[in-house]
Amino acid sequence: MLKAVIIDPSAVARGLLNTVLLDGGYDVVGATHTCASAMVQLIKHHPHIVCVAREQIEKEDEAIREIRTNWPKTLIFMVSSELDAATIQAAHAMGVSGFIVKPFKADTVLNTIRNVVIAMVKRQRAAMEKAAGDTPPAEGGEPAAS
Repeated sequence: MLKAVIIDPSAVARGLLNTVLLDGGYDVVGATHTCASAMVQLIKHHPHIVCVAREQIEKEDEAIREIRTNWPKTLIFMVSSELDAATIQAAHAMGVSGFIVKPFKADTVLNTIRNVVIAMVKRQRAAMEKAAGDTPPAEGGEPAAS
């Protein structure tokens, strides 16, 4: 089961997203209103997914960089009611993996997360296959066995 942390200043939004994720089979290990308080949850639980409200990303962008540095495999999702091209580009530059739009529609949220997870797995497999293909040949010119 994938673990998630939710960071949103709105208690209502945290509660709704918490319900959507729990109903979707995720283990919500933390829900808080600031990135600073979320760091405790990240250190303790090493979540696979972090859902962060846009205003928290804009206010505490250094925290997002810290998450990216200390937990590079964690997927970060920006949660917002407004997403424009400039915001999306800036978020991608900070390491945001995907976007969850408010108001929440359970199936859309779960499909968004699922699609990003699948894309990440495909990228990792492709990288592993490429690395395996780069294995130098064994003696005699035969490719090395995997």
